[in-house]
Formats: sequence, C-alpha cells, structure tokens
Amino acid sequence: MLQNKIYQNFLTEIFKTFLVILFALSIIALTVRAVNFLDLIVDNGYPVTTYFKYCLLNLFGIAPKFIPLSFLLSLTIFIIKHIDDSELIILWTSGVKKIQIVNLFLFASLGVFLFYLVLSSFLTPLALNKSRQLLTKDNFNSFLPTIRTQQFGDSFKGFTFFVEKKYNNEIQNIFLHDTGDNLKNLSSNIKSTSDTTIIAEKGIVDERKMILFNGQIISSKKENQKNEIIKFDQLNVDLGDLTTTTIKKPKMQETSTLSLLSCFFSKTSKTDFCKKEAEKEILPNLIRRLILPFYIPVISIICSFLLIKNRTIFCNKVSVFIYGFSVLVFTELAIRYTGLNNLLRLFYIIFPFILISIFYFFLSHKFTKETKIS
Repeated sequence: MLQNKIYQNFLTEIFKTFLVILFALSIIALTVRAVNFLDLIVDNGYPVTTYFKYCLLNLFGIAPKFIPLSFLLSLTIFIIKHIDDSELIILWTSGVKKIQIVNLFLFASLGVFLFYLVLSSFLTPLALNKSRQLLTKDNFNSFLPTIRTQQFGDSFKGFTFFVEKKYNNEIQNIFLHDTGDNLKNLSSNIKSTSDTTIIAEKGIVDERKMILFNGQIISSKKENQKNEIIKFDQLNVDLGDLTTTTIKKPKMQETSTLSLLSCFFSKTSKTDFCKKEAEKEILPNLIRRLILPFYIPVISIICSFLLIKNRTIFCNKVSVFIYGFSVLVFTELAIRYTGLNNLLRLFYIIFPFILISIFYFFLSHKFTKETKIS
C-alpha cells in the first residue's frame, strides 16, 4: 500500500511538472505570435473579443508542438531531483527494483501519449477550424482601425483604399477603389459598370459607414463605353458588405483527422485535399497526428538511463538530455519525408517500438547486473 502511495505521488508530481512546463512554453510562444494575430484582427477591423477568442483557439495549435519537450524536461527534472534528495536511493535499498521505476515512467508516458493523441488528432484541428470560422462569422466591426495613413489598404476583397491623414474618426484626402459590387450602387447604370473609384477631400468614419465630402465618383464602364463622373458635396458610403481577404480555404492542419483518413483511403473523393498532388501532404499530417505520439514512451526510456549506477560521461545528466532532444529533432525532421517513400514511412512508424524494445532490454540487463554486483 505504501509503495502504491509513493508511486501515485510520483505520477502526480510528474504530471504537474509536465503541465506547468507545457503551459509556460505554450504561453511564451502564443505571446510571440499574438503580435501577428493582433495585426490580422485589427487590420481587418474585428472587435477585441474576436482577438482574444482567436488567440485562445490557436493555443490548441501551439501546445501539441511542446508536449514532447515538456515531458522530456519534466521527467529529467523529476529524476535528478529525487536522486539528489536520495528518495529513489532509499526506495532501491528498501527492495524496489529500478526496472519498476522504469515501468512507472512508461506508465506516465502512456498518460501523456493519450493526451497528445487526443489533442493532436481531434482537438487541435477542431480548434484551428473554429478560429478560421470565427473570422468568417464575425464580420469586421469598424472600418476605422483598418486605416493606415499614407498606405494603400487591401484588407478587403476587391476593395482598395488610401487615406492621407486621420484625426480620430475624421479623415482627409480619401481614395476608394472597388472592383466588386460594394460601390456599384453609386453608379447610375450598375450593369454597365466594371469598377468604381471615389475621391474625396475629407470624410467621417462611423463604424462600417463613411460620410464623404467634396468629391467625385468615377464609374469605369464595360465595352469601351465612356467613364461616368458624378460630383458630390456629401456622400454616404455603406461598407458593411465588405469581406476580408484573410478568409481562405481551410488549411491541412485545420482539416479533421477523419476527413484526412477518408481522403487517403478513398480514391474517388473530389475535395481539394484529396487531389493526387496533395497526397504528399496528407501522409505527413496523418503521421504527425497518429504516429508522433508513440515517440513519447521513447523519451521515458531515454530518461531512465539516469537511473544507472556509476554513470559515465556518455550517460550523465547533460548527455541524456541531449539524447532525448536529438530524438525530438529527428522526429520533426524525418516526418517531412514520410510522404515521399514507403520505406521511410514504414521505418518512421516502427522505429519507436524498436527503440523502446532495445533500450528496455538494455536497462533491464544493466539493472540486473547491478543487483548481482551489490
């Protein structure tokens, strides 16, 4: 009972450390990317609430990338701490075998493995897809934040604008050019108009509306017809129907795992991701989601080398961490080539099981030898 209680405390400590490190690394990475998110949201006039929702959803896309490193750090810290405190040494002298501690680490890796698998295979694609839908659903809140003085703005589909000066919501020397249907209604003949240009001396921006003063509307006509020019003292322009250019087709990482599996096994699917030229992208994505988590137990086995008595320079704290980190680098680099060759794909899938078997057998033999000597 006491031994089980100790194991439970060890597992709790490992998982707590893992979650703290994972959260810290993810927040640091999110903070760096949040600057780009701010430009994306503000430049397109979305409200602040959309920005925070977008950041929160993208946290699910950032966290999985740090799971292996977080587990490596948490397990290394745990082993070094409890060896230095002599807690593990006391366990060994009381009859607990070192291989049992290795089994405990493997059990901990199983929990992280399941967490990693669920997050990367289901929650992350769902969250990233929701973040894109968020920008689709929440139309821009105000046109004013999208205005950068003395810069051409092209944040909206078929719509280009330029403002020389801006004071609060007052603007001067305005240029608007629309190749879509946003400003066609200002022309006297909508059907014959190909694009519309508005030039004004000054104006006022009121959320998604613009009141312009002292300007002219230039309507370019189709079929070599003469352009139409309409002068105005005051003009109300409704910009509520503008759509941002940031909304594109869902990316591969935003597509559900089930959809990718369906694409891979179904040769008759007509979706964009199922085209033959996209096959090299589908396989690495599926392997990243479904196979990469199997390398988590490899990390626990590598960290277990710290339990070896009389460690050499090739098996000290720094070396073991370098070995574990090298495995992480290898998995990230190799996964990019799994879609190119069947042999490489097969090797990547079976490699973690080979490593676990070899390392586990080596450690078991090593610990048995240590017991006989002592």
